[in-house]
Amino acid sequence: MRARPLALALLVPALVFAAGTTKSRRHTSGPVKSAKEAKAIAEQETGGKAVSARRIPLNGASGGWEVDLRVPNESQGWRCVIDSDTHLIHSKTRIDQPGAKGRAEGPLRMVKGTR
Repeated sequence: MRARPLALALLVPALVFAAGTTKSRRHTSGPVKSAKEAKAIAEQETGGKAVSARRIPLNGASGGWEVDLRVPNESQGWRCVIDSDTHLIHSKTRIDQPGAKGRAEGPLRMVKGTR
């Protein structure tokens, strides 16, 4: 009968330790392969909407992705560089809103009497 309390004493800390690791990590399988995947990573990090993504050479064999993001209700957007190997943001830079006609997106001004 002494074996049961000893086994239980060893089992309880193991269960508590296993339950304490609730940090969810996304298991990645290889490098980022598509622009869609790179856009999703950048959108999750910045809260913006990805406009474009392109492959770029980056510190390794698999390279990286450069994603331009448009952020609604802000004057500037983001340009994120994503490392293909780690699926993490390598750098984030503020840029003018991508896809904008000019710096400020105000109403159009029409000058009458000119061609």
